Amino acid sequence: MTVGMTSSPSVPPAPAARAVLGLGLAALGRPGYINLGHAQDLTDARDPLALRDRAHAVLDAAWDAGVRHFDAARSYGRAEVFLAGWLTGRGLTRADVTVSSKWGYAYTAAWRTQADRHEVKEHSADHLERQWPQSRAVLGRWLSLYLTHSVTPDSGVLDDPHLLARLAAMRAQGVTPGLSLSGPQQAEVLQRALTLRVEGEPVFGAVQATFNLHERAAAGPLLAARAAGWRVYVKEGVANGRLTARAPAVPPPLARVAQRHGVTPDAVALAYVLAQPFADVVLSGAATVAHLQSNLTARDVTLTAADLDELAALQEPGAGYWATRAALPWN
Repeated sequence: MTVGMTSSPSVPPAPAARAVLGLGLAALGRPGYINLGHAQDLTDARDPLALRDRAHAVLDAAWDAGVRHFDAARSYGRAEVFLAGWLTGRGLTRADVTVSSKWGYAYTAAWRTQADRHEVKEHSADHLERQWPQSRAVLGRWLSLYLTHSVTPDSGVLDDPHLLARLAAMRAQGVTPGLSLSGPQQAEVLQRALTLRVEGEPVFGAVQATFNLHERAAAGPLLAARAAGWRVYVKEGVANGRLTARAPAVPPPLARVAQRHGVTPDAVALAYVLAQPFADVVLSGAATVAHLQSNLTARDVTLTAADLDELAALQEPGAGYWATRAALPWN
């Protein structure tokens, strides 16, 4: 197999319908996470069975509200297992839902909220060969997208021809390979990934990136990804709780816009992301039914030009945003 590069697409994307909300299970598959206030969410649901029931309740509420996209990862504790159990109990098929999962991190916290390391990153071909069969065994009946988790310039993924060929081969099994992004160089990583080919065909067909009112650096490459026909998922639309009522101090522009629309700050933050022309799916990271319902009201919020002008003040320098995120405690 040959691995090559082409120029990044420059054709502007066609006008998009408004994105839809999906549900990510990062805060539902394990007892610890970095979202603000997560400890209060799970005071009654930290053992595996209780957390499974909590996850299923949130999944039920999401399904009943029309959510059809669900995202997990090998490193989200038992998220894949919880999701598979719920899909089986509902009698849902691959035609009913779009399920994505990710490889590249191993969960290492042993079901503890406080641990030296909650997850360990490894983007080797050997690790893919371990984790891909595990995800297939649990979610194979439903899995549509399989992403390499948190690709950064130092991951080595984009420089490994054998690994890229292995990822590209997933298409023959009906699964679209993709990558999720993290860190201040999201844009550069995505720009390069867009050029990669195996035997003349694109390696990847999906991306999951952080984009929110504070962090907007990847907008251009995300537009290019959508123009190239990739599925574009947005994660961390509320910046791990910093753009919600749980923030130590809700940013005044966000508070004012939320008050004008009669909604919570998270709804405004997610409405902003839902309106982006590159977005297909915006993931809610809710760990409770109440927070999910609050997130879902974003679907009914249409921000005005005046709102957008006011919210523009919330953008942060990339390095500062990611430094703040890295300092968030697991709880």
